[in-house]
Amino acid sequence: MIDLAIVGGGLAGGLAALAVHRAHPHMRITLFEATDTLGGNHRWSWFTSDLDADGTALLAAFRKTEWDAGYTVRFPGHERCLSSTYRSLASYDFDAALRRELPQDAVRTQASVTRLAPDGVTLEDGEHIPARVVVDCRDFEPSPHLRGGWQVFMGRHLRTATPHDVTRPIVMDARVRQHDAYRFVYTLPLGAEELFVEDTYYADDPVLDRNALSGRIDRYCEAAGWHGDILGGETGVLPVITGGDLAAHRRDLGPPGVVRAGARGGFVHPLTSYTLPFAVANALVLAREARLPGEQLAALFDKRARDHWRAMRFYRSLGRMLFDATRPEERYRVFERFYRLREPLVERFYAGRTTRLDKLRILSGKPPVSVFAAIRALLGNGRPLVHERSP
Repeated sequence: MIDLAIVGGGLAGGLAALAVHRAHPHMRITLFEATDTLGGNHRWSWFTSDLDADGTALLAAFRKTEWDAGYTVRFPGHERCLSSTYRSLASYDFDAALRRELPQDAVRTQASVTRLAPDGVTLEDGEHIPARVVVDCRDFEPSPHLRGGWQVFMGRHLRTATPHDVTRPIVMDARVRQHDAYRFVYTLPLGAEELFVEDTYYADDPVLDRNALSGRIDRYCEAAGWHGDILGGETGVLPVITGGDLAAHRRDLGPPGVVRAGARGGFVHPLTSYTLPFAVANALVLAREARLPGEQLAALFDKRARDHWRAMRFYRSLGRMLFDATRPEERYRVFERFYRLREPLVERFYAGRTTRLDKLRILSGKPPVSVFAAIRALLGNGRPLVHERSP
């Protein structure tokens, strides 16, 4: 029997395994991942203010790109440079660091788990692995119990033929055609001749048209004068949660007694879809309490999920106004106005630590949406977060 079976080798699972191993090096841990690499094909970015000292220390083992000179946002009527330090981690560096830091027998890739129970996991080939604690860190599962919209994106890793002269991240460039959604382009300068360019949409439907998005990235890069070789890319469809019944969603995930610590368990920023600060916090809590019996750990994380849901209520309300009170082509105005606010407020917003005074400042002044439309949106139910409308 092993001590901890952690299912899902993405951000939440990988950080959980690393944190527990550092705190309890003799504890028997196995990290199960269905594919052949940890972290998938993804890139995670965050502001240094998102994490405390312990969270920053947990991520110290990973090779990442850092920008100390801040970042830029661009809108049709407003452009601004903010001073927050920004960092980004690619999944291939995530995979490499975990394989270096964890014991060799702690990582099992190409190990698809078909059944999770409080006392162990069963793999697709029928193998059963008993465990004292089972931790579910798999990706978000679309749920009729949750409501909201979608963040749809395609990213491209590009090596330019000549220096691109981009010196800091452009976190949002909304000076682009909106295409029936809040659309912006996100650009990271990874080197003097290396860029990551991502086309992102806050859309009503979870439809990812690869040909259309690839063509739009082509045109954006062409207009910027960026020519060169494509080194890789990524696509994704993430939930933007605006409401629902978290308890019903978590009950549908499986039997009680399993620790649910990832995005599937509700640990996301409902408006930005960020998971990194919450994955780090959960990993540290799991490491601190790893000696508890499984049922007690599961109860602890059930409470953390409920507390997180309550703490995110304000962001879900903003999401309802974004999707249900604003025409898709006008949604950028909400973010344009937001980025006129003070920088410490912006930092707390992304970290999910908005204060009462912050909320008043966000809601005060001339609103970017109709008051009547906002009230109607807040009283409405929203759309179920399911993929029924996908092609």
